[in-house]
Amino acid sequence: MGIESLIIFIIIGAIAGWLAGVIVSGIGFGLVGNIVVGIVGAFIAGLLFPALGLSLGGGILAAIIHATIGAVILLVLIGLVKRA
Repeated sequence: MGIESLIIFIIIGAIAGWLAGVIVSGIGFGLVGNIVVGIVGAFIAGLLFPALGLSLGGGILAAIIHATIGAVILLVLIGLVKRA
């Protein structure tokens, strides 16, 4: 993975984490935490979507939507664990 790919990965993770924090209000972790949640969420969605047979297409917008859905799933799971 080149430095450009890593930077794009972090930017997409940051956007997805921020969007997930807005969608699932009250469970945000700040900027750095949301970047981590976005990156981990993208990884989760990358594993989950192909197993379910779902595809959003290609491109940056699809990657952001993909990562945001994964980050929302992750935030909901974290919220459930924090309450338990």
